[in-house]
Amino acid sequence: MPIDIDITHLYKKYGDVTAVDDLNLQVKQGEMLGLIGPDGAGKTTTLRILCGLLHADEGDCVLDGKDVKKELSVIRSLIGYMPQRFSLYPDLTVAENLRFFADLFLVPKAERETRLERLLQFSKLGPFSKRRANALSGGMKQKLALSCTLIHTPKILLLDEPTTGVDPVSRREFWNILKELKEQGVTILVSTPYMDEAERCDRIAFIHKGSILAVETPQDIPALYTRALYELKCEDFVRAARLLEGRENIESVQIFGDRVHVSGPDGEKISAVVKETMLDSGIEQYDLKIITAGIEDVFVDLMQ
Repeated sequence: MPIDIDITHLYKKYGDVTAVDDLNLQVKQGEMLGLIGPDGAGKTTTLRILCGLLHADEGDCVLDGKDVKKELSVIRSLIGYMPQRFSLYPDLTVAENLRFFADLFLVPKAERETRLERLLQFSKLGPFSKRRANALSGGMKQKLALSCTLIHTPKILLLDEPTTGVDPVSRREFWNILKELKEQGVTILVSTPYMDEAERCDRIAFIHKGSILAVETPQDIPALYTRALYELKCEDFVRAARLLEGRENIESVQIFGDRVHVSGPDGEKISAVVKETMLDSGIEQYDLKIITAGIEDVFVDLMQ
């Protein structure tokens, strides 16, 4: 399958801070790839380099066979970039924002109204076309921002945490739109802090300290975790986690919501240590079971 995004040996520094460190990543044509990592991992810098807002210190970025360094003007007509804070015009209506971005991207006048109507229907913003952007909900603003990004029919979408701060229902609707775009052949590279969103992608790339740690399908990610993993549930789970940290035969203790994930090389020894620790600390009511690693477990393990 052809490669729409090809990043090789990418480097970017801000003074003494290395934001991107020998990053290599490929996104196939028509694929949706999720880029996940903590704040400061290099996600935003990478996306800004791809769309030409930043210059890399070293390395190459090729989009649809075109070099970002040499053919940026062509590339900008092929991509749609949605930053974390998309600048909508609050005093303009939904339709007026779309028309403004159509002008900005030099969309032919004969096609503008057709595209506008299609995007209003696609994003379900048709009933709100005359509402000012500052009167929209957070989810509607994100859908309008995506529609403005799509007004020139880009082949490749670069989305930087597009649903951060959006309610769960709107997030689900937004990702349904992305799924439809992918089915239409659009290539999507999207960064997200939400693990449940990452699972919707064809593949997931883990990024940490500016480098890609692994790239796998959601189905194959658990196989990257090679240790025994247990889930501990009890009322005072924070205290339980602290008691288990540093104990022999336990390599990692992580709190996930109201539960504790405990891992190590030997499952039986983990179980014995947990039971002994709970008994010694007077925690009588608890539940301990072995589980399959999730995306977040694997990511924490890779970072360590």
